[in-house]
Amino acid sequence: MGTRRVAVIGAAGRMGSEVCRAVEEADGLDLVGRYDAGDELGDLGGADVVVEFSVPDASPANVAHCVDRGINVVVGTTGWDEARLADLRTRLADHPDVGVLIAPNFAIGAVLMMAFAAKAAEFYESVEVIELHHPDKVDAPSGTAARTAALIAQAREQAGLGDVPDATTSDPGGARGGRADGIPVHSVRLRGLVAHQEVLFGQTGEMLTLRHDSFDRVSFMPGVITAVRQVADHPGLTVGLENYLGI
Repeated sequence: MGTRRVAVIGAAGRMGSEVCRAVEEADGLDLVGRYDAGDELGDLGGADVVVEFSVPDASPANVAHCVDRGINVVVGTTGWDEARLADLRTRLADHPDVGVLIAPNFAIGAVLMMAFAAKAAEFYESVEVIELHHPDKVDAPSGTAARTAALIAQAREQAGLGDVPDATTSDPGGARGGRADGIPVHSVRLRGLVAHQEVLFGQTGEMLTLRHDSFDRVSFMPGVITAVRQVADHPGLTVGLENYLGI
């Protein structure tokens, strides 16, 4: 296949700028456009694939713009709840040749961690997720934590497990964190961090800890480039990079 033309939405952001560098350095990819808030997207420079790393409020409209023009999209922006996914599926029905990948995390280690967590979930009564990010992150919990919780909840349901045990009856300050799909999730925001997550599994007499750390955003780039190269081969909506990696 010839050179793929790639545009990046959110190109001036922390992730977007790293994506631009990765595309420029990758064989067989040509960076044809950089776009940010307020820019007119138009035909996106004639791109075959758009990588979208904006903000949750802007992402659905950006992706819709691409789909309506027959452009494949790799999405790293979080905030895609079931309602937004349903709307996107409806839109894609009118564009059956377009592929969209929405990935909570592009680090291969993070994708493996989520898969391991889903496998372990059926064996442990207790589980909690701790996600740690830099303080400039605008949403909590992270997309990775939400996805991990959803996978764990699905595995627990299939295994016939009930609610995670927790006798807490008084927590006026919210010290126990939040719940995502019934799974306790704790969000840490700390200067110096990039993206980190622990999944703690507990059973009588033992604990299993799964942890992944991204110390630099370059860790996400192999996954992004893989997605850019494969998205056209996966028409429709795909959620999770693991579906491209056979995990």
